[in-house]
Amino acid sequence: MPTPQKAVKISSLAADLARAQLTIVTDYRGLKVTDLEGLRTSLRATGASFRIAKNTLTTIAAGRAGVEGLDDLLAGPTGLVLAYDDPVQASKVVTDFVRTSRILTVRGGLLDNRVLSPADIDNLATLPPREELQAKLLGMLISPLARTLGVLTGPARSFAYVLNARAEQLDTPAEAA
Repeated sequence: MPTPQKAVKISSLAADLARAQLTIVTDYRGLKVTDLEGLRTSLRATGASFRIAKNTLTTIAAGRAGVEGLDDLLAGPTGLVLAYDDPVQASKVVTDFVRTSRILTVRGGLLDNRVLSPADIDNLATLPPREELQAKLLGMLISPLARTLGVLTGPARSFAYVLNARAEQLDTPAEAA
């Protein structure tokens, strides 16, 4: 039976794990407090958070939240990146921080209860932003419609050109006379 303080931590962590779209498990050993604060600030801007948690409490919280697959990633000091809004932006912040700090290491993660390797998280970070993907999809949907409209209006446009050319042909001799 956990102590009341641990029970509060477990319930808070379970709520965060259930709400998160992406959970990245990291090893933060060797990072300074100022580095962690910088990471937290960067993540907060993307709608994510960084949380240090004990492995046993995380295992219990994951079980309560119905999150599976975290047990294999929990070994040693564990920091959790919990992305609530945009998993791509959060993974970009984490991979950039890993490259610059060279101390933080990514063990893996979960994306909608699917276990990700560190390479998968790097690949996720290379995706374009959601707005850009939506714009590309919209462009792909509109392109055939625009071409169809061009084909359908082509004969009417050609007929207008023919009439205009004939009118100019008829007006030219009248001006010469």
